[in-house]
Amino acid sequence: MPVALGAVGHFSLAVRDPERSAKFWTGNFDLKEIFRFEGGIAVSNDAITIALFKGKPDPQVMEHMSFHLQNMRELRAALEELRQNGVTLEDPGDEIGPEAPGSPHMGLWFHDPDGYRWELSVQNGAAKGD
Repeated sequence: MPVALGAVGHFSLAVRDPERSAKFWTGNFDLKEIFRFEGGIAVSNDAITIALFKGKPDPQVMEHMSFHLQNMRELRAALEELRQNGVTLEDPGDEIGPEAPGSPHMGLWFHDPDGYRWELSVQNGAAKGD
């Protein structure tokens, strides 16, 4: 019988400077520092914990990771927040679009200070007028 997976609890990410990365995540998203460990910092909210540890970043090992938002209003507000904070966005001027050609899921992509690629998405966002 296959193992039933639940929501992601946490993941660890190699970063050049855990302090800088923690500030990126807590400054742009609803994450708070929850603890420090040797060589790293963990940031979290009710949905996810990211353990940022000092190491050699390798953005090519993970093409990208996506976080779901509730609706298109939240996605548009997130885009404005990221723009205001100077976050590196993909597709300047046309940031929000389908996750893939013909996909009903809408997203936007950005990069953190270490070059990792992230996505914020709304499932079936193309059909939602909010």
